[in-house]
Order: sequence, then C-alpha cells, then structure tokens
Amino acid sequence: MITKENIIASAKKTIESESQSIAKLTQFINDDFVSAVEIIYNLKGRLVVTGIGKSAIIAQKIVATLNSTGTPSLFLHASEAIHGDLGMVQKDDAVICISKSGNSPEIKILVPLLKNFGNQLIAITGNPTSFLGKEAHFVLNTYVESESCPNNLAPTDSTTAQLVMGDAIAVCLMKMRDFKPEDFAKYHPGGSLGKKLLLSVKDMLDTSRKPFVNPDSSIKNVIVEISEKRLGVAAVIENDKVVGIITDGDIRRMLNKTETITGLTAKDIMTVNPKTIKSTDMVVDALNILEDFSITQLVVVDNNEYKGVIHLHDILKEGIV
Repeated sequence: MITKENIIASAKKTIESESQSIAKLTQFINDDFVSAVEIIYNLKGRLVVTGIGKSAIIAQKIVATLNSTGTPSLFLHASEAIHGDLGMVQKDDAVICISKSGNSPEIKILVPLLKNFGNQLIAITGNPTSFLGKEAHFVLNTYVESESCPNNLAPTDSTTAQLVMGDAIAVCLMKMRDFKPEDFAKYHPGGSLGKKLLLSVKDMLDTSRKPFVNPDSSIKNVIVEISEKRLGVAAVIENDKVVGIITDGDIRRMLNKTETITGLTAKDIMTVNPKTIKSTDMVVDALNILEDFSITQLVVVDNNEYKGVIHLHDILKEGIV
C-alpha cells in the first residue's frame, strides 16, 4: 500500500544508502588516485572522459566540472568513439574511462584502441578485476555493495560514487593550481554566478542620474531632485564632498512630524555619514552592505568625489541573487 509514510521512508533509505556508499570510497583513495591526478595536472593536451549508458551521463558532468575549474576536458561517447569519434583523442591527451562493470562490449573494443594510441588510461570502475580494470594504467575503485534500486538494477549508488570520484579529482586539481574565485569567474562570465564574481559597481552605475543638493537647498528642491532622478535619494554635497543623504523615507517622516516645510533645508533632515562604496568594489559587496543595514541605496564615492548612487532594485534586475 502506498502511503505518505512509505514514500518518506523510501526516500530516506535511498539517501542513507547512497551516503554510505560515498563514505566507503575513502578507503579506495590510494597511490593510483594520486598518480591519476598528477598525470591530469601535468597534461600537455586535454583530458578525454568516456563512458556508455548512465556512466556516459556522469562523464559529461565530470567534464563540465573540470572545464569550469581549469582542466581542459572533452566528452567522448564510448559507442560513438568506435564509429569515428576516436579522432578526438590526440597524442598528448589522457583518457578517463567510466564503467561500473568494466566489461561492457563497447569498452572492450575501445580500450585496446586507446592503448594502441599510447594514451594514459585511467579507469573509474566498480570492478577493478574487470577487463577495463586490468587494462587501465590506473584504477580508481568506485565499488558499491548494492544499488538503492529495489531490484538492485537501476544505477543509483554506483553512478553517485562515480560522480563523487570525479569531484574528488576536480577539487584536488583546483588546490594544486591554487584556483581562486577570480579564476572561476573567467569560465563563468554569464548568469548570476558570473555577475557576482565579475560585475563591479562602476559597471552598472548610471552617471546620468546623480541626484544631489547642497545643505541649504529647500525641501521643495530636495523633493524635486529626488523625483526627477528616480532613485529615491539625493546626496547632500558641500565643498565637493558628501556630507549627508536624504531618502524619500526621510521626506515622509519629516512630513509626518511637521505642519509646514517653510524654512526647512536639506541639512535639517539629512542623515550624516551615509553608507558609501567605491566604484571599483564589486556589486555583490554593495548588495551585502544594503542587506546588512536594511537600506536600498548606496552612495558611490571615489577619493571623496561623489560618483552617483547604486540602487538595490538595479542590482536585483541584474540577477545577482
């Protein structure tokens, strides 16, 4: 009988099974793993990752991870390799071949061809005594006791183990290369991730909208300036320096407290020492300041020179979060 409790229990059992399978991989990290990582690190060519079936899908993900972290890699489908795509493999490349059983027909055909080319062959397999395990120069063992599949057939634990082994390789290579966030940004210029790492305040600062008043400006002039520039704020400038800030919230609070604005000036309602940021700082840093202080605008100042205002709404439009 299918019940809510049964569904939850099945999901938990699957997660527990796969987590235990992953944990046991640590006992398989040995000299072969070290040698494989060193070979990849010192490659003059590229890393070719191949597999068949579900292992091919895992291979594609590993390739994506390696490419994005500084290791030039490409995916070669084992079936297509023996029908012409083997030309993708060049003499300075190394090859990772992924197969749970290590005895798939396509693997048995492909492996001797790769060895004839003289390429270093690294196996990721759950069966080190298989054809692939015996023929590979280095074997990364991803053995799992069973699959989470109730019939012990559908690849679940085994493909997760393959993926984790690929991640272990990628992370080791990142540390060996001292791979930094700015390096990561080179390969991720698009999307929210790229913008977080690459977009600076000056890149999105609209200098045509630079709302400002002087300390003696009338409240009417302050309201007009805030309304015209549509940023909900005006900087208060004295002797070419930002001495305060007035937001539309300050205007509303003032109107709630006073019957008349006659005689009031900008310096009477401004907030002194406003939060500022440099134009060379990253937009994600501006976002953090806005969130930390629960404000929606930041004054941009370079060497005491007022450059403009960056608004929370503009940051959100860029898809930073």
